[in-house]
Amino acid sequence: MISQRKPPHPGPRRPRAALKTSGTESPFFTALLLLALASGLGCGSGTPPAPPPNVTVANPTRQSVTEYLEFTGTTAATDSVTLVARVEGYLEERHFEDGSEVKKGAPLFSIQQGQYKAQLQQAAAQLAAQQAALLHANTELARYTVLVKEDSAPQTEVDQWTFQKESAQAGILGAEAQIELAKLNLAYTKITAPFDGRMDRHLVDPGNVVGGMAQPTSLAQIDKIDPLYVYFTVNERDLLGIRAEHKGRALGSVEKKLIPAYFGLLDEKGYPQQGHLDFAALSVSATTGTLQARAIFANPAPGILPGLFVRVRVPSAAPHDALLIPGEAVAFDQQGEYVLVVGNENVVERRTIETGSMQGRNIVVENGLALSDQVIVAGIVRAIPGRKVMPARAPQPTSTAAPAVQPQH
Repeated sequence: MISQRKPPHPGPRRPRAALKTSGTESPFFTALLLLALASGLGCGSGTPPAPPPNVTVANPTRQSVTEYLEFTGTTAATDSVTLVARVEGYLEERHFEDGSEVKKGAPLFSIQQGQYKAQLQQAAAQLAAQQAALLHANTELARYTVLVKEDSAPQTEVDQWTFQKESAQAGILGAEAQIELAKLNLAYTKITAPFDGRMDRHLVDPGNVVGGMAQPTSLAQIDKIDPLYVYFTVNERDLLGIRAEHKGRALGSVEKKLIPAYFGLLDEKGYPQQGHLDFAALSVSATTGTLQARAIFANPAPGILPGLFVRVRVPSAAPHDALLIPGEAVAFDQQGEYVLVVGNENVVERRTIETGSMQGRNIVVENGLALSDQVIVAGIVRAIPGRKVMPARAPQPTSTAAPAVQPQH
């Protein structure tokens, strides 16, 4: 018989422990919290306001400046010739080193001369034969002229020798022309430099046949790079400005040389090379609205190579007085260019301006500022229009504008 055990009696249930916070303690802590918040607010209200930010100001300066137009141009040789063989024959010799400087008239290539010397001798022999024929015709014509007068010979003999005389005279003219052609062909076997310049690499080695009639043989190229051309394009607006400044004669055949031009390589500072305008196209391109212009510059050895991109600067107006400010003082927004100035009671004001060209690190201000304005040049990010600032004067530079005669600055 299996006995069943009864579970032990659980006994009486004990009540849960109550929280140790009584009803009178909660308002106490609430009061302490309110007191702390009140003391914190009281301390904040007693903090002094921050001082106005410090900025650096400077007045615009008035200087005599020359404004320039800037372009991108390419250099080019003033003369460039591809040397070709004008007569056919074996190329015997090359007389220059690739890339060397040569003088006008210096020998560059030699073509075999034997056949052309023979042609010259042949033409000389033909001339001698025609001269002999003329001498014989004159003698016979004189004899038969006398015989005809004595009725000892027919008139046809006189006519025949007259024809022989005139034929010999024409033969002499043809033989003389053949001699000149033979001399030219012989001269073409010596290829010389047409001007002072620099040789490119040779294209044909000695021993090759050159000068075929079907297609001329290019032997080498020679360039004249002193002086040097710089080509650039002027847009329509700048062109009209230049013409207005020079009374419509800026790009004429004579007056253009009165306009100086400057250029510098991409790795050079400023515009150290000085020249003048040399050429301008006859009309503005209808597709681009630009006019091609050219300036010429001295380029002594070792010289600047053709085909380089350069920065070109041309004066757009005569020297004149203008207001200048540091370029870093100018800012831009959707309304255009502006500067911040310190006005009455040191309050910052926004001033819209119109600027011109750069003059070194400064920029020309054409409209919007006066000499008495205090322009903020440092601390601009801390200056807010309508707020006060603490201005300090900037040190005065020794020179604020690039001189007109030294465009490299």
